Amino acid sequence: MGALDHLSNLFDCSGAGSSQHYKKRRQLQTVEIKCKIDCEGCERKVRRALEGMKGVQSVDIQPKQHKVTVVGYVEPEKVVSRVARRTGKRAEIWPYVPYDVVEHPYAQGVYDRKAPAGYVRYSEDPRVNQLARASSTEVRYTTAFSDENTGACAVM
Repeated sequence: MGALDHLSNLFDCSGAGSSQHYKKRRQLQTVEIKCKIDCEGCERKVRRALEGMKGVQSVDIQPKQHKVTVVGYVEPEKVVSRVARRTGKRAEIWPYVPYDVVEHPYAQGVYDRKAPAGYVRYSEDPRVNQLARASSTEVRYTTAFSDENTGACAVM
């Protein structure tokens, strides 16, 4: 709640009193789900299950990546349970992040063969996520002495 909302609630002269309970406003969210989508029928089934949900404003389905994006005033857990209950498909919160966002892309356990192109699996393990990203000087030195660099130093 913003400062203006708070002040307007303090100086409310509508006679409702302080005993009135306000519903907590839901935030507009983007929820991404991983759900196996094999054909147009699966896509249609998932779309119908989500479009009928209260608070959903748009549903975007990418069948090749098995990704469903829902925008609206919804809670992620409710969206996942709705897809699982209505379609009978296994659904989970989108576990991947773009490759560039990962702090250290060479960390063990981060890669997943099932991840879509350009994505890596996000790990909840704090040991993996706290690895420092290589600085630009470290990257320069490691690429200067690599076998793939044809103009590398002759010392190697």
